Amino acid sequence: MSDTTYESLTLLGGDGKAPASPQEAILETVPNPRPDSLYLVRFTCPEFTSLCPVTGQPDFAHLVIDYAPDEALIESKSLKLFLTSYRNHGAFHEGCTVEIAERILDAAEPIWLRIGGYWYPRGGIPIDVFYQSGVPPEDLWLPDQGVPPYRGRG
Repeated sequence: MSDTTYESLTLLGGDGKAPASPQEAILETVPNPRPDSLYLVRFTCPEFTSLCPVTGQPDFAHLVIDYAPDEALIESKSLKLFLTSYRNHGAFHEGCTVEIAERILDAAEPIWLRIGGYWYPRGGIPIDVFYQSGVPPEDLWLPDQGVPPYRGRG
C-alpha cells in the first residue's frame, strides 16, 4: 500500500502510456481515507477491449467492478492503464474477467469484490462472466450493476 504522501505513485501525473501487456501493467493503491467504514467503490468500463486468442479479432465488453475496500484503494489511473493493456492481449472472455478480479484482489486486498463482464456478441452469442470473491458483507449496499440483458447493448 502507498504511503500517505503518495510519493510511491508512479503513474498518476505521468505520461499515461499504456503498458504493452496486462503482465507488465502495475496496479497502484492509495490509503483508504475511511478504513473503518464499510462502503462500495464502483469502476465502470463500458469500452473494454481485448483480442480473441484464436482469431485475433477484437472483443468488446462493458465491465462493472465493485469492491469494498479495506486498507487500500485502487488508484484509478493505474486501473485505466491496466485495463487498456488488454487491447492487444489475446484471451477468452472468462480469462480476462477473472484475471482482472484476481489482480485487483492481489493489489488492494479488499474486503469483498465482484466483477461483471458483459461481453458483446461475436457469432450471435453474448457471453457474460461474473466473479465474486465470497459472500458480501452483511451491511454492504449492493446496487444492481445496471447493465441490461443483451438487446443491442450500448
